[in-house]
Amino acid sequence: MPQLNPNPWFLIMLTSWLTFSLIIQPKLLPFTPTNSPSSSPTMTTKTTPWTWPWT
Repeated sequence: MPQLNPNPWFLIMLTSWLTFSLIIQPKLLPFTPTNSPSSSPTMTTKTTPWTWPWT
């Protein structure tokens, strides 16, 4: 059963994980989100219950 042989796939997984962790991730972390959360207070609105005609 050659699909269970981890020999070639472990090195590929390890290489891709290290590439992401050491090269790509530090380049992505400095970016700031475009929609930063605002600290404005949330306003509550008064809601009225719906009256169902069949009850």
